[in-house]
This record gives sequence, C-alpha cells and structure tokens, in this order.
Amino acid sequence: MVNTMEALNSILILALVVLVVIALIKILSAPIRLIFKLLLNAVVGFALLFLVNLIGAGFGIAVEINLINALITGIFGIPGAIVLIVLQLLL
Repeated sequence: MVNTMEALNSILILALVVLVVIALIKILSAPIRLIFKLLLNAVVGFALLFLVNLIGAGFGIAVEINLINALITGIFGIPGAIVLIVLQLLL
C-alpha cells in the first residue's frame, strides 16, 4: 500500500510539473513573438533607410540612422520608414 501511495504522489508531482511548464511556455510565447516582430520590423526598416541613403545620395536625400529613427522603424516597420523619408523630403 505504501508503494502505491508513493507512485501516486510521484505521478501527481510529475503532472503538476508538466502543467507548470506548459503554462510558462504559453505565458512567455507572446513576448517572444512580439520581440521577433519588432526585430524583423527593425531589420526591414533599417534596410529601407539604408537603400534610401544609398540611392538618394545622388538626389540629395538622406535619412539619418540614429536611435530615434531606429525605434520608429522598429515599431512601425516599413510605414515608419516611409514617414521618416517623407518628413526628410518636407524638411
């Protein structure tokens, strides 16, 4: 009878550990996806700004790549980069 209780306790502990691990994975998956999306937006936005600086140099168009512009392109992606380009053209 003692061995059965120990086995049952072991199974319950294992089930609890599995449920905690599953809950942690669910909780942490959303921030990881958000970080990946921001990183992807930042890379695409940086590439767009780099191309604009490369091609636009002949036309006198250049968008400075700094922390603020990197944050804007990181959060908004291509639309943010386009807004920065338009602002640079207007100013």
